[in-house]
Amino acid sequence: MSVCDIRHYSDTLYGIRLEPIDRAIKVTPFAPGQFVQLRIHAPEVLLRRPISIYGGSEKHLDLLIQVAGKATRYLRDAPIGTSVEVLGPLGNHFSDPIGESPLLVGGGVGIAPLLTMGRHLLSQGYEPTFLLGARTDSAFPDLAPFEEVGDLLITTEDGSLGEQGFVTEHTIWGKRTFSDIYCCGPTPMMKAVADIARRNKIRCEVSLENMMACGIGICLCCVEPTVRGNVCVCTEGPVFNIEDLLWQ
Repeated sequence: MSVCDIRHYSDTLYGIRLEPIDRAIKVTPFAPGQFVQLRIHAPEVLLRRPISIYGGSEKHLDLLIQVAGKATRYLRDAPIGTSVEVLGPLGNHFSDPIGESPLLVGGGVGIAPLLTMGRHLLSQGYEPTFLLGARTDSAFPDLAPFEEVGDLLITTEDGSLGEQGFVTEHTIWGKRTFSDIYCCGPTPMMKAVADIARRNKIRCEVSLENMMACGIGICLCCVEPTVRGNVCVCTEGPVFNIEDLLWQ
């Protein structure tokens, strides 16, 4: 695939759109929560990078990327037309809700798979609520796509947008009840949300962001302990029900 558009939200956060080099080829359909592995032809970049799918169609693929090293920095500055090897879509996906009031909780670039899930829920007749958190307002991408899908609640640690604090401290928790929670972001945040879900007996799925190299279960660097034993997040996940994880 090749880069056809890049949107810079900050020095370290950007959205990228990829399209098939041969435009007669259609993009493989993906499910909410799946990811791709990118291989970038750049100096000192050897391994593929896992990136959650942010959106797309049969003509293109949208990704939301946080600069975390040489590969993601190179791609941020890549000119239009740059070739990128894409492996995927990979992994499992979020399950449909068991109730009528799903909540999607995200932090950082963990908000990416929640947008695709929110669109899926909306298409199925649900009214999703997003609860998104970041350090400051400049750490968010354009939030209009989320507002188009469902109710949008925001927290920032510095109070520059929405309520000040963490997503687990938002006042919505004391005002509304939810049937299902879908969560992705930093592990401490996901564990805190999982605690809330358990206390309130809410079904909760999380999308793990373990380090991955191969994406197909060979390298074993993304192993996660579960009630079924150690599993590869890239093949058995990245989405897990919190009851399957050994999080205490």
